[in-house]
Amino acid sequence: MIVDANTIVGDIVTKNYKTAQLLESNNIDFCCGGNITLKEACQKASIDVMQLIPDLKSVMQEEDFDARFIENLSPDQLADYIEKRHHSFVREKIPFIKEKLNKLCKVHGDNHGELFEVRDLFEEGAGNLSQHMMKEELVLFPQIRKMVLAKKGEFMDTKNFGTVESSISVMLQEHLAEGDRFGTISEMTNQYKTPSDGCNTYEVTMRILQEFENDLHRHIHLENNILFPEALKLEEALNG
Repeated sequence: MIVDANTIVGDIVTKNYKTAQLLESNNIDFCCGGNITLKEACQKASIDVMQLIPDLKSVMQEEDFDARFIENLSPDQLADYIEKRHHSFVREKIPFIKEKLNKLCKVHGDNHGELFEVRDLFEEGAGNLSQHMMKEELVLFPQIRKMVLAKKGEFMDTKNFGTVESSISVMLQEHLAEGDRFGTISEMTNQYKTPSDGCNTYEVTMRILQEFENDLHRHIHLENNILFPEALKLEEALNG
């Protein structure tokens, strides 16, 4: 893959997810805001695109077996992967993080009042993400699976596939909202740093919160930059 100033940011990360950390360290949003050129992204982040390109090329020389695996998945297989890998991760971690944040508020809330807002933000985000995943699993992903079958020649009423575009539009807006929310949580916790008076529970909670945000970024990336564009192409082909 040739990387230059006009390469789409999401395409870079799709080719090699190891570039995500470099982009994030330069304040470049590759998941919710990945559908712009590298030049545009660098302008937004106030960095020199020509200085970033060599670093990206260097990272992309490293093998990314996960990206190669995902690249070979059909849309229905990718939807299955997202459910099994990312939806299950979210559902597993939410109760744990809620419990730990409640404990931190009780023990450290007097000295770290921001913990109460972090807890409230996380709980609201957890509720929204749970509803979001249900909508994907009950509506959007089944639509994608049916379209894949239709493409293979299995008879079905393709006139009902027109809702895929509108469903994706809703998902994109919800991704943006949750990406912003966890960006705020990251800022409020000083990028998930444990303060000098923090205990082991504090450190574990910050680490898991950061893992949760990192997983959310990859989750959104897989949908915004790979699954959703493929689903829209599929819908256009079937309705054309």
